[in-house]
Amino acid sequence: MMTGGSRDGRAAGGGGGGVGSFGMAVGGYDEKALRAQRGGRGGGETEDEELEEVRNARRARNCRIACLLVLVIAAGIALALVFVERARKKHHEVTPLSTLSVGNYTTALQLALQFFDVQKSGKLPSSNPFSWRGDSCLNDGSDNGVNLTGGLFDAGDHIKFGLPMAFTATVLSWSVLEYGSIMSQTQQLSAATDAIRWVTDYLIKAHVSSDVFYFQVGDAAADHKCWERPENNDIPRPSYQLNATNPGTEVAAESAAAMAAASMVFRTTDPTYSSTLLAHAKQLFQFADTYRASYSITNPFVQPFYNSTGYEDELLWGASWLYYATGNSSYLNYVTSENGAAFAKWQQYPSWFSWDDKLAGVQVLLARLQLLSPPQSTDNGVMSGLQNYKSTADGLMCNFLPQSPSAYNDRTKGGLIWVQEWDGLQFAVNSGLLALFYSDYLATAKVSSISCSGDNFSPQEIRSFAAFQADYVLGVNPLNQIFLVGYGSNYPKMLHHRGASIPNDGTVYSCDSGYVWYHATTPNPNVAFGGVVGGPFLNETYTDARDNPAQNEAATYASASMAGLAAGLSNAGGTKVPLSWT
Repeated sequence: MMTGGSRDGRAAGGGGGGVGSFGMAVGGYDEKALRAQRGGRGGGETEDEELEEVRNARRARNCRIACLLVLVIAAGIALALVFVERARKKHHEVTPLSTLSVGNYTTALQLALQFFDVQKSGKLPSSNPFSWRGDSCLNDGSDNGVNLTGGLFDAGDHIKFGLPMAFTATVLSWSVLEYGSIMSQTQQLSAATDAIRWVTDYLIKAHVSSDVFYFQVGDAAADHKCWERPENNDIPRPSYQLNATNPGTEVAAESAAAMAAASMVFRTTDPTYSSTLLAHAKQLFQFADTYRASYSITNPFVQPFYNSTGYEDELLWGASWLYYATGNSSYLNYVTSENGAAFAKWQQYPSWFSWDDKLAGVQVLLARLQLLSPPQSTDNGVMSGLQNYKSTADGLMCNFLPQSPSAYNDRTKGGLIWVQEWDGLQFAVNSGLLALFYSDYLATAKVSSISCSGDNFSPQEIRSFAAFQADYVLGVNPLNQIFLVGYGSNYPKMLHHRGASIPNDGTVYSCDSGYVWYHATTPNPNVAFGGVVGGPFLNETYTDARDNPAQNEAATYASASMAGLAAGLSNAGGTKVPLSWT
């Protein structure tokens, strides 16, 4: 580097094009001038040394130019990457819908619906497909002088819990309303409607008067100490009722939702039955809303089994289904005005949907209305309320989608939505079902995408998420484990299920003696086809063991959602859902 004088040799000694070894300007420096400039200081330097200094100065300048060019190029590359990333976010590469075929989903649908035959209580029809199941619990309700036979056992035990049973019927009815034509094409519609009616027949029996509803049969604490076939039950089965002095908003409102949804399923095939269901639904909802109280508080014995975290979501859920079933604007005003503002948690995006928390379902159900058949209303409150449901449903989908900036973090490494250890798969299947519904609503409404913090996602991408959750259940997962009983070969063989684990060989096993089969190390002698087990933990581990109910028990509500999910996915190109159910 030069020191002293001018930085530019050309200014110091002129830039003439002199001829000779050192007479030319090299790299912008006049070597002669530089030598003259340095002569008074160097004294003893040779000509070669002076030339080397000139060359070093030239190299330094060239280096500065090169570094500047590198910086410019790097900045350009970085800017280009920003634009590429923005473009990638705006236009996602659509992943293949599924690695499974339509036939796989049709099989899954058929199996999931069979689980309701496995779970039936009461006097079974002659069409009962399982030789190891027979009539059971034929005296239910006799302690209170009512007939409460029928209905479904919720899981591997023999209690008829009203809240999850009604939810099962609501979800299955929703699936029939959307995908009934697909179920018909695959010869599964009658199985679906039979399962719904088995529940709603029981709910009608349980609703003995306008303000009295039986919400449970069986003492769960006592029942869970037994291991016996339901056909051989030998312990008391008390029945429990809700009334004006012992209210339970969640169960009453969910049962109203179930009967309102089912009334639309049977509207054309059995209009009289449909009208009966609707009448019960209206009365039950009125009861639920008039006497607001959590059934878990008024009846604390349910807390270890089906504890409710609140009844507000059930009120919105029940009113929403009643609006669809009746067209009565009072129900729409209910969910969009004061109650909507108080209970709906707009712009708070739930990440799960279950027998306990229906808010995510409410968002999607009312977004359907906004997308496909918006009411002719001049009420700004109604329209703004529906828009709030639609935007919140969009946010819910953004939580589901793994590529979204707001993607729900709690999922396994294999991509399964995961909420809790006990019966974890229900949340993944329910999420998949809601996503499938929503993708078909968007496609039917010709909406090309939703926005997640500026990133656009198409209906097909939402549908792909739904298929991914279904495929995981069907064995496309890091464990290569199937979680739907009876599907393929690698399904759970030691389901936590009394009836399935005890052989139907004429031997009667009592409450206590049946435990020999609970502790048996052999596979269940009977296959409970269609059960969706609890599934893996967050770390993607799973144990197929009878004494592992958290992971290896199946429940009706998971099979109901799996049936709807499989039905919708069995139509590979997506489904144009009905604009209206009327």
